[in-house]
Amino acid sequence: MTQSPAPTAAMIAIGDEVLSGRTKDRNIGHLAELLTMAGIDLKEARIIGDEPTQIADTVNTLRRAYDFVVTCGGIGPTHDDITADAIGAAFGLGVIEHPEALRRLAETYEKRGVEFTEARRRMARMPEGSTLIDNPVSTAPGFRIDNVFVLAGVPSVFQAMVDNVLKELPTGVPILSEALPCRFPEGDIGGPLRDIQKNHPGVAIGSYPRFDGTRHSTELVMRSRDREALAAAKADVAAMLAAFEAAGASEKV
Repeated sequence: MTQSPAPTAAMIAIGDEVLSGRTKDRNIGHLAELLTMAGIDLKEARIIGDEPTQIADTVNTLRRAYDFVVTCGGIGPTHDDITADAIGAAFGLGVIEHPEALRRLAETYEKRGVEFTEARRRMARMPEGSTLIDNPVSTAPGFRIDNVFVLAGVPSVFQAMVDNVLKELPTGVPILSEALPCRFPEGDIGGPLRDIQKNHPGVAIGSYPRFDGTRHSTELVMRSRDREALAAAKADVAAMLAAFEAAGASEKV
């Protein structure tokens, strides 16, 4: 059966604080997991600093290479929140206060009895023609322009906004996976495993070494969108492991 290609995506995490190690990224893994479940292939993830030209260039490179791009970070109220301006530059668009975003923010701060300062108004700025991405946590919306989705960097806010983004994306066939424990190290099984991979090109076979302080072992993971192909590859890997058990393969690396 011939399957249509899965939609592709890339992610850009923006922030000097991530590159410095001050903030630990928690968004890339979350997005990767959700996209995999939706049948969308996350092909690339980049972490870049708060530098306008770099942001614009990276957005332009990735939006032309993949179906969708998701960014996080740099859309807050402070002077170093420059993502909206950089996205505008990438598309050659002016940046304005989005009327609906402005209304939502003004209403929220009024209800809280908090002054709606010029700094807070910055969170309504986005490229002309943008559509809003709802933020159910802290109101300040993200935005979409063409195939680029611009979200906040705070993990709890990012995760809530991603749920709204996924509603707008076409889904593909989810990737199925099977895992087999292997008590032998990679050095023992590498050759036979390579041959199995050649015989099953429609299945990605990964080996992940483990060490418990005493013994080296491996976890073998098979992934495919084709259930029958996955089952056939798993059977061959299981047969290989059984042969190693029967032969009493070495446990040394």
